[in-house]
Amino acid sequence: MQLSNKVVAITGAGRGLGRAMALAFAAEGAQVAALDLNVADLAETCKQCTARGVRAAPYQTDVADESQVIASLDAVVSDFGRLDILINNAGLTRDALLVKAKDGVVLSKMSLAQWNTVINVNLTGVFLCAREAAERMIRLGNGGLIMNISSISREGNAGQTNYSASKAGVAAMTVVWAKELARHGIRSVAIAPGFCATDILAAMRPELVAKMTEAVPVQRLGEPAEIASTAVYIAQNDFVNGRVIEIDGGLRL
Repeated sequence: MQLSNKVVAITGAGRGLGRAMALAFAAEGAQVAALDLNVADLAETCKQCTARGVRAAPYQTDVADESQVIASLDAVVSDFGRLDILINNAGLTRDALLVKAKDGVVLSKMSLAQWNTVINVNLTGVFLCAREAAERMIRLGNGGLIMNISSISREGNAGQTNYSASKAGVAAMTVVWAKELARHGIRSVAIAPGFCATDILAAMRPELVAKMTEAVPVQRLGEPAEIASTAVYIAQNDFVNGRVIEIDGGLRL
């Protein structure tokens, strides 16, 4: 896909990986529809994109809210006249052990609220955005690409029952959609990042981050720009479809 003047909608575009991808696509001449909950973050992302000479517009959106997703993607198509790429990037964590115990005494357990919060955004949100984007791409008749951000944690990471389940689901849905949507000229691909220098890791204890970094063969965290360059490559290569591409510095959980 030639990216110049194409329209890419990115969820969680306010900061971190989302902003990095928005800037990378803007650098290739794509127009950016930035979706996020934080208005100030959206404004900054759009400002940085427009500084690269492309059009960018913000859409405050809770991806777990069906009516908001529909309204936002309707607005994107109305404002830009097309929708070529959706990047499902919005996500969050609410880590906890399934059951935390010591000496046979149960101290705590993952709450239903922790489970639902992560599943609603990371899995249901991806489903809603992909469904609505695919519908609009089919109606517009230009084909397109649905790109999902999974994680190497989809293989199962201690303390992340909810997050791992959501990211495994994202990987599975990616394959399903590649099979279902190819007839409409729509590809479906996922990226599974390893540990990256984002706000999620910045909120962790330094000693925990250091331990995580030691496990990475290249001995460092990934940079958002490295994930963003992978997203651009996927968009530009029309033969990439139905795959989950791991960008993890050689780490295997």
